[in-house]
Amino acid sequence: MNDRNAQNFETLAIHAGQTAEATTGAVVPPIYQVSTYKQDGVGGLRGGYEYSRSANPTRTALEENLAALEGGRRGLAFASGLAAEDCLLRALLRPGDHVVIPNDAYGGTFRLFAKVVEKWGVEWSVADSADPAAVRAALTDRTKVVWVETPSNPLLGISDIAALADVARTAGARLVVDNTFASPYLQQPLALGADVVVHSTTKYMGGHSDVVGGALVVSDAGLGEELAFHQNSMGAIAGPFDAWLVMRGIKTLAVRMDRHSANATRIVELLERHPEVTQVYYPGLPSHPGHEIAAKQMRAFGGMVSFRVRGGEEAAVRVCDRARLFTLGESLGGVESLIEHPGRMTHASAAGSALEVPADLVRLSVGIESADDLAADLTAALG
Repeated sequence: MNDRNAQNFETLAIHAGQTAEATTGAVVPPIYQVSTYKQDGVGGLRGGYEYSRSANPTRTALEENLAALEGGRRGLAFASGLAAEDCLLRALLRPGDHVVIPNDAYGGTFRLFAKVVEKWGVEWSVADSADPAAVRAALTDRTKVVWVETPSNPLLGISDIAALADVARTAGARLVVDNTFASPYLQQPLALGADVVVHSTTKYMGGHSDVVGGALVVSDAGLGEELAFHQNSMGAIAGPFDAWLVMRGIKTLAVRMDRHSANATRIVELLERHPEVTQVYYPGLPSHPGHEIAAKQMRAFGGMVSFRVRGGEEAAVRVCDRARLFTLGESLGGVESLIEHPGRMTHASAAGSALEVPADLVRLSVGIESADDLAADLTAALG
């Protein structure tokens, strides 16, 4: 970046990994839509580039930016969040190893463990990651990874990252934190002791519902090299245009997260008072069991809100169907507000398991529209 002494997040988001292009002076990194590169003689790589699966200048700019934002040594960009998770698990695990996953993990992550990783001969068990003692009790002498989402998807559970880092370290395991819901603007797990941070950059990092991507960030350079080897060997890399879109989104991440958080707080106040709502999940609520930890390790409480409604599953589905400004759709973290029924949509793969979500649950991704308009729409949807 231009000013290497700058440490504030907002400045890093705009400048880290991004310098003016040498030939034209373009202030935005170009989209290097190229598959291969002219070499200066056999084995003479120009700038370290030979083939865009191995490295691409646009992806390099994003990866350097990601590392700076999370305070890590190495960032790696992938084709999706699950591609990032797959690469990480293949690098870290061997047949016979064991993983502890949270009892309210994202449905896609659960599916990866239950339907894919298990076939490699890797065992996994479930624990309440909000309770370090429960995680400690789930460890075995073969545990290599403790997996955490905080806030979690979709129940907005909060885990004490520093405490779980101690638990994992004592067992010789690595702590992996999915930081997608918080984004690096609100929370930086590596500074709290995590070994690896995972992102679906599709969500808040991209921020505009127009790109799919994933990322890993690590503080250990050796682990970064190992992951880079697997990234190249497996090939599920972020394409140059996708990398460029994520970088574009990151530039406004700080201001968007401030607005997401402020709007979510307004919506939570509405839901708390509404007679058709039986429970609200939001770490900003003083009544939330993880509120104190969230206040300690997060800058603000984010834009994700979940709630349960009176009348059960069909009532929850009706709320989703009635909403108009809250668009019925999967994913999250875009500038537009989304509503979904996790039990039938994003978390359907967890049905019948220990990670099954309540049938009367509705999840909101609160966007950056007018809070008044969002409140009016949700009030009408609730009836």
